[in-house]
Amino acid sequence: MARIALKQINRIFNATTAIADITFEVPDGQFWVMVGPSGCGKSTILRTIAGLEAATSGDLYIGDRRVNDVPARQRDVAMVFQNYALYPHMTVAENLAFGLRMRGADSDTIRPRIEAVAKSLDLTHLLDRKPGQLSGGQQQRVALGRAIARKPQAFLMDEPLSNLDAQLRDDTRAELKQLHQRLGITTIYVTHDQTEAMTLADQIVVLNRGRIQQIGPPQEIYRQPANQMVATFIGNPPMNLLSATYAHDQLHIGEQALPCPAIWQSTLDDSRRESAPHRLRERFANHPHQSVNLGIRPEHLRLGSAEDAGLVAQVTLVEPLGRETLVRAMVPGEERPISLLVAPEQSVAVGDRLSLQFDDRALFLFDSQTGDRLL
Repeated sequence: MARIALKQINRIFNATTAIADITFEVPDGQFWVMVGPSGCGKSTILRTIAGLEAATSGDLYIGDRRVNDVPARQRDVAMVFQNYALYPHMTVAENLAFGLRMRGADSDTIRPRIEAVAKSLDLTHLLDRKPGQLSGGQQQRVALGRAIARKPQAFLMDEPLSNLDAQLRDDTRAELKQLHQRLGITTIYVTHDQTEAMTLADQIVVLNRGRIQQIGPPQEIYRQPANQMVATFIGNPPMNLLSATYAHDQLHIGEQALPCPAIWQSTLDDSRRESAPHRLRERFANHPHQSVNLGIRPEHLRLGSAEDAGLVAQVTLVEPLGRETLVRAMVPGEERPISLLVAPEQSVAVGDRLSLQFDDRALFLFDSQTGDRLL
């Protein structure tokens, strides 16, 4: 096992920058997840660590060794791919043993290790089968087992669950987490699925357009997003964004206005609550009608009564989800719908006009031009 450190890693393809100034360090034994939209650079970073891509500049360390010029086969990392990459003519046992045989291990070493790995992944009864006789989940477990059998310094996983159906993906994700708890091997995991990131990671690295947006524990990323991109990418359903204009201590949303004394209470700690009015008034002093985006997660909205002063919206879609109902509604003057979660026993129908109440502790304001968080 070993730490993995990237220091100002850049990768340029034909004058196009794929990743820029990537710097982070994964401590020995931790499970880190890289997330972001397609094309954000996740797989490029992983392939660079594995040695399948060469960094244009920067330094890469596995343990205490700088590995920029070390061939992939000598980096002692095991990579698990999205497409399993199993040998179809080999049995499960032969696939599990392949990496060990390539490194010259003898049968006395291979046999007990394969048996132990097969037992931990519930593959013992499948050892004599070939990949074509296995389900997708079983093939993925074989690919994981082949990596585990090598006892590498680190695991690199590139969207390993994306080809599985929903239930199998949930089951395999739980197995992965338990496996890491047992083995404690340094792991970097790439996914576009933020649910996987939230449930698996010790730390999440959020990427966009080849650059790091934020690094932190899952709950910190969720509760304290660094910018609008992170806020809307992490969370399912995603955070609502409403166009607003600040003027005369009010936020105007479409044809409605919210008094800012309520906004001042929208903070998560005392220091932020005390500084919010000053910071916003100072920021908007010379731009009193500046547009901002107000962010609120669906679970932080609730239905008010008809006499409550709230944000008025009209229901356009109702999606029962079992334990809760997802409601989508339009705020007059807004182009984007707003989503909220309500209890299944609450009666909501398409066409209803709602008075929406905000959880004052969970509001965010973002610069509409840069996406930077203002509050």
